[in-house]
Amino acid sequence: LSDGKYHKQIRIEENATGFGYEKLFHEYLTEIVSEVWVEDPYIRQLYNFLRFCEMLVKGPCKVKTIHLLTSYDAGSGRSQQISVLEEIKQSLSNYGVTLNIDFSSSIHDREIRFNNGWMIKIGRGLDYFKKPQGHFSIGYCDFDLRPCHETTVDVFHTKHTKKM
Repeated sequence: LSDGKYHKQIRIEENATGFGYEKLFHEYLTEIVSEVWVEDPYIRQLYNFLRFCEMLVKGPCKVKTIHLLTSYDAGSGRSQQISVLEEIKQSLSNYGVTLNIDFSSSIHDREIRFNNGWMIKIGRGLDYFKKPQGHFSIGYCDFDLRPCHETTVDVFHTKHTKKM
């Protein structure tokens, strides 16, 4: 994919399958990607974030740092949210990857940026998958087989986006 094509839109239809993270992101995760920014106020399906991190660890990119900016879960979910994110952070460190976690109460937009200039905005953030029917149903482990919620994915290259 050439950097000259500055905007691509992918529409994921209700109940569509075949949109696992690898499929969606692989063409932008080139070998020079070493830093990733995830801004999503509602990182609540923490397994989805973990799956995203697993994809980054597998390569071909050489991710060294992941920055997560999210908001605190409301009420009693907050302590579990923090402990799960700390567990992911610890696990990533075993692979030489640093996870920086920041919280913001004013964050609104969802976007994922790679330091090779690609930026992906997903209407639903990383949580565009439907819950599986059960723990032993097809699509539970393989996200390519999991039905999706309807959402729009916009891909930009920062060379073609105005700096604020």
